Amino acid sequence: MAQGYDVIEHIATLPGAIGSTDPEVYDVVVIGAGAAGLNAALQAKERGMRCLLLEKEQIANTIENFPESKWVYAEPDSQPPKGKLWLDGASKEDLTRRWHQIIQENQLNLHTMEGVTNCEKKDGIFSLKTAKAVYRAKRVVLATGQRGNPRKLRVGGEEQEHVYHRLYSPRKYKNENIIVVGGGNSAIEAAITLSQQNKVFLSYRGSEFSRIFKDNERKLQEQIGAKKIEPLLNSNVVEFGEQEATLKIDRAGSTEARQIPYDHAFVLIGADVPRQFLKSLGLKMENEWEGSLGRALALILVGFLGLWIFGGQAALGGHDLSVLPPWIGILVWAAGLTGLIRLGLKGDRFAWLGLSFFMWYTVYGVKIGKGEEFWPYRDWGYKFFSFFHRPWSFWYTVLYTTLMTVFGLQALKRWGLDRKDKFQIWRYVSLLSFQWIFFFLIPEFLFQYAVKYQWVGEKLANDPVFAQQAWRSYGLIYAWPLFFYTFFYNPHQIWVAWGVLLTFVIIPVLVLFHGKRYCSWICGCGGLAETFGDRWRHLAPKGKTSIRWEWMNLAVLIFAAVVTVLVLGKDTYASITGPADLGIRLYRLVADIWLVGILPVTLYPFLGGKVWCRYWCPLAKLMHLQSHLFTKLKWSKFKIVANDKCIGCNECSRNCQVGIDVMNFALKQDVLDNQQTSCIGCGICVSACPMDVLSFGPLVQLTPPLAAGHMSR
Repeated sequence: MAQGYDVIEHIATLPGAIGSTDPEVYDVVVIGAGAAGLNAALQAKERGMRCLLLEKEQIANTIENFPESKWVYAEPDSQPPKGKLWLDGASKEDLTRRWHQIIQENQLNLHTMEGVTNCEKKDGIFSLKTAKAVYRAKRVVLATGQRGNPRKLRVGGEEQEHVYHRLYSPRKYKNENIIVVGGGNSAIEAAITLSQQNKVFLSYRGSEFSRIFKDNERKLQEQIGAKKIEPLLNSNVVEFGEQEATLKIDRAGSTEARQIPYDHAFVLIGADVPRQFLKSLGLKMENEWEGSLGRALALILVGFLGLWIFGGQAALGGHDLSVLPPWIGILVWAAGLTGLIRLGLKGDRFAWLGLSFFMWYTVYGVKIGKGEEFWPYRDWGYKFFSFFHRPWSFWYTVLYTTLMTVFGLQALKRWGLDRKDKFQIWRYVSLLSFQWIFFFLIPEFLFQYAVKYQWVGEKLANDPVFAQQAWRSYGLIYAWPLFFYTFFYNPHQIWVAWGVLLTFVIIPVLVLFHGKRYCSWICGCGGLAETFGDRWRHLAPKGKTSIRWEWMNLAVLIFAAVVTVLVLGKDTYASITGPADLGIRLYRLVADIWLVGILPVTLYPFLGGKVWCRYWCPLAKLMHLQSHLFTKLKWSKFKIVANDKCIGCNECSRNCQVGIDVMNFALKQDVLDNQQTSCIGCGICVSACPMDVLSFGPLVQLTPPLAAGHMSR
């Protein structure tokens, strides 16, 4: 309802939104007469727009298909409904009756049983085709909901009259054998309701009902205990006969067939997103890849060849390219990048991936150091990008801080200011403050001032080892092994002492009380992901497979530890000098350039912002191991808890940058902590929840600025 209201309010602010010189052109056509569509149409009329509301079935179709007398909750109480559509706790019959009354009172221009089959836009006007007519509109609002068409098993006999894909009037079935197929809340609620007067067989392909409300689980167990529901886990329907259904059941690796007698069957396995309809409107599906990878690679190579010619430092077939004028290289480079951009604008996602790789390969391939640059920048790139008497490493820090600041302010507005969420306001203020102070001002300016003006004391200021190690001030906040060089390359003893204290005392204490919040409140790497990467957070890989990939940061942690031990021991054991030096070179190349720089930032727009933090960061894994241990020992103070108000909207899981199935925890009211997940405590799942379901454990009250915030509800 709020979304329907808000979209019309947004449209109303646009030029020419209200009123048309052509009486045949609507200001807006709303497709779908559910809660969002009805509220949008009501608000459009309130705003004086000429509006048409189209519905392919019946008004509030999803709610009409609820079981008889199902209660509809108006939650949360703290957020009153927006717009003219009535909402309060009521049975589905009372709710829909009130909505029909509101439609009549406001004389909405509503056409039911008239679905849109095609939509095209020409000269700024949409043309919408239905089976009955063609309508024209300046704007179209899609309010079709998520359910689309009921999903089917695609087995024999499924189209028989007594096999249904929705539950209508469950109380009319009495003293029957009924099969319910599915393991979600809809299937469970149907089985519970039907079992009151019938014998129900509940078939589910999974080994447990893992995504249902706690109250539904309790009621289900009661009916199972009363022998009114027989659960058939690890089962699949093979065929629906006239009076019996054939199921295959997996029992400890062996499969058995079972004939189940039934009078009616209900296949309630969810619904498919109406992809064909949406794509017919010219819309693209999220994370859908189109284009050509080979073509993108070819254009990347063209761009690099242009820079190779421009640099003039390489030779091809014995011919020194420096004899070619630089402008030829610029033209070749421009041709490659222009090709990527043009293809990207036409929908080629591989082209955007190629352009992103080109940019960040340049940034980090040059940053590695003078004379060590990656091809095609070798021997000229670092100098070329070092202008105004400042090295490229400085301008890289400026770029990094600028990106974090610009996009951090946007994220602060999105999650903090717009939602009046104090937790997120303080979190983004923290991230930006740490970036500006500890990852920019101190290493680039204040350290030198501290030495020059002896703010650190005369002894340290005059110590040549300490005075030349401004770069080590990154280790003030970056603990080993994120700051990999903490204990070698001739560190001053003060850096060694601080490194030991930070890594092995301060970080574990923070983990004990706050889990992995270092990643989302302090760290610059996590900061870039939470700011620049925030707009793509919903693209983070989800599911069990993506979680299994997280073993990689353990491998990086082990490698970092082994190399560190080798380096520290090479002065004592000369025989390990070679392996130690090789290990440093490999770690610097693979971890410091590719895994923390080129690959993750390239993939931000495609896999979300936490690629490095989630899959490769050794410090994140070290903190995860510590937090997991503290939680197992019941020492940890970090957790996220859920109440019983979850509606399964998936906003929490969708916005999780580390791919946690948060909704699954919320549905079952399970505690979410670092023993079970890699949660970094960013709190976006709490902020995104429209029902105030999630909250941090009691510890959130220990941090004064957060006590009155969104998280403490």
